Amino acid sequence: MGGGVGGHAPGVSLGVEEEFLLVDAVSGECVAHAEDVLERAGPHRWRASGGSFHTELLGSQVEAVTGVCHDLAGLRAQLRYGRARLAEAAREGGALLVASGTPVLGGSRPPAARGERFAAIVSAYGDVVEDYQACGCHVHVGVQDRESAVAVVNHLRPWLPVLVALAANSPFDRGRPTRYAARRMMEMARFPGAGVPPWSVSAAHYDARVAALVESGALVDGAMTFWLARPSPRWPTVEVRAGDAAATADEAVLQAALVRGLVGAALADLAAGREAPRADGQVCAAALWNAARHGLDGAMVDPVSGRAVPAWRLVDALVARAAPALEEAGDLDAVFTLVEGVRRAGTGADRQRRAARRGGPRAVVDMLVRVTESGGLAAAAGPDNGTDGATGGDAGGAGGPWGGPPVPAEGTGGPSGATPGDKPGVWDAGERVPEPDAP
Repeated sequence: MGGGVGGHAPGVSLGVEEEFLLVDAVSGECVAHAEDVLERAGPHRWRASGGSFHTELLGSQVEAVTGVCHDLAGLRAQLRYGRARLAEAAREGGALLVASGTPVLGGSRPPAARGERFAAIVSAYGDVVEDYQACGCHVHVGVQDRESAVAVVNHLRPWLPVLVALAANSPFDRGRPTRYAARRMMEMARFPGAGVPPWSVSAAHYDARVAALVESGALVDGAMTFWLARPSPRWPTVEVRAGDAAATADEAVLQAALVRGLVGAALADLAAGREAPRADGQVCAAALWNAARHGLDGAMVDPVSGRAVPAWRLVDALVARAAPALEEAGDLDAVFTLVEGVRRAGTGADRQRRAARRGGPRAVVDMLVRVTESGGLAAAAGPDNGTDGATGGDAGGAGGPWGGPPVPAEGTGGPSGATPGDKPGVWDAGERVPEPDAP
């Protein structure tokens, strides 16, 4: 099975928005250098296809947006470029670029970014946003129309907690261990309407719900829903915002590939007349909390069956669900390899905790700075993994998680070898919770 990252066949369009923190090169604490960094970074190399650099809500955050991509190799090149360019611009001003869902260390409260919309957000939500330095990895996948986008989001609902657990990268918050793998989810939960989106009958039903939230004052405008998956308010895409800021570019590639595969599976179901499972909203919320609390350590809640399931079994089920679309795009081998990299190296949260055990919070920042720029999971799985042979920044090297085809961990069923009686990626209608969020 190939070790490289990137499918050989072009697929449905996709793009990624990556949010990063800026920290002081000496103290490791967040600093409000966003405007300076963005000025130094200049225009994006892929700006002709939509690539850009942006401010985020607070002055300690910056964002790199890829242009429209059709294969993983091109996506990875743009992700690595964006990280490298922002990291270089940050260093020139005495700061460092860090990919983490929440700040590892504290520091003074950064000001909000300039602009009328940011001012309106701060006015609407008060101190909830005054120190909201949460960073995510947002994936956009092209769809043909808004009606399809809403229907696809229905199909994505049960898988969002699994994507959260796989991408967990925020176990610390301003100098303290939180005991959450994805603390960013708890930060997001303070906003109205956050989490797994409700089931929608149609695009009109979805739009009416958003309009009601805006009218009530819960949302500043229709572009500000906090759900983890939604039809993009700006582009002809489905946008998934489940993952914490990915520690490495490879993990951002993995999140993007899996989301595109799930969107492909949803579109295939819709073409065949198969409706999405109407998983109960409260069970979805419990599954999301469980994923944020424990990551991939132990059991997770399956939102459809309502039962506790080994976390890695749900990951394997997700891959199996996405596999036909991944194979069609030429991405399946790359995804197997990247998933196995996380299985062996651990999530970003696991690696942050290991670094902290050895050297305290500052060691976590130093590790994150290194892997944010390295791009590859192999580098992330080096000394912080406690294993041998996993060095180097690219997926093509031997050793570590890249040495040969993936082997499922003992006691878990692989994507094509599930435990007897379990069918990963296939919903049993008899197990579905009958009461939906839809009317």
